[in-house]
Amino acid sequence: MKSIIIVLFLSVFGLYTHSQTNADFGIKGGLNLTFFNVKEGNFGVNTQTEIGYYSGLFLDVHIDDALSIQPEVLYIGLNDFKFLNAPIYVKYEVAKNFDVLVGPSLNYFFDFFSNKFKVRADLSAAYHITSALDIHTKYTLGFEEIAPNGLFIGLGVRL
Repeated sequence: MKSIIIVLFLSVFGLYTHSQTNADFGIKGGLNLTFFNVKEGNFGVNTQTEIGYYSGLFLDVHIDDALSIQPEVLYIGLNDFKFLNAPIYVKYEVAKNFDVLVGPSLNYFFDFFSNKFKVRADLSAAYHITSALDIHTKYTLGFEEIAPNGLFIGLGVRL
């Protein structure tokens, strides 16, 4: 577990130092609402929601003025349920200070599923309050029946 976190951190840091002139590095965190789909007998699907937190690092590599690639490494905690979330976004500035991000999300679940690795899809939006501070939200969609969907709301700080 520690080795996975160290490798992910070193990868993000390595990308940052390699592309320092056209990249921003920062931290983010906030509230996480995760929706688990549970089938209860013949009563249909009942969605259970867990409230948790997330925190992590991001790297924003600029391709041009409006387009960039933004990989992230986030640690997510929901009571006893912990996992790593590593989205790789294509980020596009649709209006001044407002970005839309979309991409795959690689996830490693520490202790909940027997299949610990899952791929999900992320759709995100961010509003830049200042050049160093943004407020963001994202929705993560699980492709498998058991894979949880999640709504994230938080702040990001460019360092």
